[in-house]
Amino acid sequence: MSTPSTLPAWAAEITALYESHAASQFVLHGNVHDSLLLPGIGEPRLGKLDEYVLEALIPQFEVVLTYDLGGGLRVVRGQQTFAAWPSAPTQGSAMPRAPREAIDLLTHYARYASNVRRANGASTRIAFLLRDAHLAIPSLQGGLNYDLNAIALQVKTWANETLLIEHPFATFLFTENLNDLHPLISRDPRSANIRVPLPPPAQLAETFRRLSPKYPTALAPWQDRWEVPASQLSGATLVSIESLLKTKEFRREAISENDLSKLKKELVEKDCQDLIEFIEADRTLDDLHGQENVKEWLRQDIALWQQNDLAAMPMGYLFCGPVGTGKTYMVECLAGEAGVPVVKLKNFRDRWVGSTEGNLEKIFSLLQALGKCYVFIDEADQALGKRSTDGDSGVGGRVYSMMAKEMSNMANRGRIVWILASSRPDLIEVDLKRPGRVDVKIPIFPTLTPEEGFSLLRALCKKKQAPLDKEAFETLKPWLPHWLTPGAAESLAVKIYRLVKTKNLSSTEAALACLKDYQPAVATEIMQFQIDLAVSEASDLSFVPRELRPGADPV
Repeated sequence: MSTPSTLPAWAAEITALYESHAASQFVLHGNVHDSLLLPGIGEPRLGKLDEYVLEALIPQFEVVLTYDLGGGLRVVRGQQTFAAWPSAPTQGSAMPRAPREAIDLLTHYARYASNVRRANGASTRIAFLLRDAHLAIPSLQGGLNYDLNAIALQVKTWANETLLIEHPFATFLFTENLNDLHPLISRDPRSANIRVPLPPPAQLAETFRRLSPKYPTALAPWQDRWEVPASQLSGATLVSIESLLKTKEFRREAISENDLSKLKKELVEKDCQDLIEFIEADRTLDDLHGQENVKEWLRQDIALWQQNDLAAMPMGYLFCGPVGTGKTYMVECLAGEAGVPVVKLKNFRDRWVGSTEGNLEKIFSLLQALGKCYVFIDEADQALGKRSTDGDSGVGGRVYSMMAKEMSNMANRGRIVWILASSRPDLIEVDLKRPGRVDVKIPIFPTLTPEEGFSLLRALCKKKQAPLDKEAFETLKPWLPHWLTPGAAESLAVKIYRLVKTKNLSSTEAALACLKDYQPAVATEIMQFQIDLAVSEASDLSFVPRELRPGADPV
């Protein structure tokens, strides 16, 4: 195999394991459908993973076979050597297409070559590449399939049978999600699971440098400073980036600095197939109404983060409070203040067995490639799963386990800050809320006094071009809701603006009419319950208004 120093880390690990005889079977998972910069001099080329394995890892192997469900078994190198095998399919006969027959044939050939080596010392290096291995040998969680299990057992022998281990025989299985592959293979200790990551900035920079003669117009602004677009576009696949370069070059357009943030959002969301929303916030904590103690704490955390002082930097936050209190808005304000993007997880739960876990694998791979970011999980009480596996084929338990492991991964400290949001934090598993996963729990409340309610409504009416005078407070005070959430205030501001424009009323007259007809979106008893929950979850009493602290008179 190739010299490890010339390879990316994951490829160097394969070489080290193979050359040391620690492993001969490799399950490559993660970013396996992306392009890679192929080795060699001359015009740079991007190719698929199987091409990279052939050219960068096993260029000296005499016989290489590949298999996928669409194309069947094929000899891509060493046709004459393979044909010398007495049991090789004769000329004119088709190579097997079904998984069982293909695996059988390959196993017999590998054993034949091993026996020849034992008999006369003649050694033929053989490699086998199984594309989309999960389609040929799926996990089928919760089901029994004897034919499938038989195929998996046979593949397992490639990494465990002494005769095959002694022979220079290397096998590579490609699957995007490890959970989709049969567990007899994915959990085999003799089989090495190798994650292929998204291209890191250094790899992107080298790719841009090598591709610059091919895309001179698109990459013109970045000559000799490839690290800038590489850093900005980290998290995107090379497939998406090359598609962008081709489009820009065709249109004779350069990739400008102003393009980069927008392009990253477009590319990352496209690659993740609607599993995440990439948010570049344009507001700061100055846009957050009230809650001065909370804002001061968050600004201190941001300062520590920017200084790379991580000793007191939280791994995660929990924002909890009644529905409509602006938890998502606070996340955006926090991210804008810090100057980092928000990756919002969405739609990762799937009704198909195994798909949810695969979606999470894809998301985690993206997070490993991104720079500093907040990871936002809304309605965390529903999204994060439970320890119990009753009633959902174990999906909830597996989601819980995967999320718990990732949220407590200390390698993420300083890169990823988790933010959970919920109006029912009591339904989130206690272990997921513990320090080391969620260090700071911040309650978010509706307005608690008429003055606070008026201030919030006035600020939102100003944004809607229906400004209220300070003097309007006394007129509106008797009608202001006992509790007013930002969501409800936003709805009221829209209605006030509508009346101003359609009925030719003053802002005060319109506000009074709207308040008289106001109907709370959340029942009083539910609102009180959710407020009490938020108070009980708070990690610091300074986050809680004095009138809501234990021992205070009821609001």
